[in-house]
Amino acid sequence: MVQLIVGEKGKGKTKVLLDKANAGVKAANGSVAYLDKSTKHMYELNNKIRLINVTEYEIQNCHEFVGFIRGILSQDNDLEQLYLDSFLRISKLEEEEEKIAEVLLELEKLGKHFGLSFIISLSKNESDLPEEVKGMIETSL
Repeated sequence: MVQLIVGEKGKGKTKVLLDKANAGVKAANGSVAYLDKSTKHMYELNNKIRLINVTEYEIQNCHEFVGFIRGILSQDNDLEQLYLDSFLRISKLEEEEEKIAEVLLELEKLGKHFGLSFIISLSKNESDLPEEVKGMIETSL
């Protein structure tokens, strides 16, 4: 399952995502990971949440990003929730925004297959998103 938190930059999406992650880990039976562009929010996350600084892995494009996600899934069979902050940047979709739907639909497929939830902050207005992903929006700021 993919849940989107959408809105323009600076609207408070990261705060909502951090709150969801910290609440989600309390109810989780498996493990929880938080992917971001830095370790800036390390001390705002519950210490049971694995923080992954995606920029350390020098991902070049959105296809490598999906491969990176598959690698994370292959190493943690107990992974239950994956929080993705700064999604356009970490997935390398800033320059390839036409592929947003393709990547989100691939994550949706992975989520269903592995019983995993993706909770994603996306710096886009709801009206600017492709129709096929608008049903994934949980929060619009």
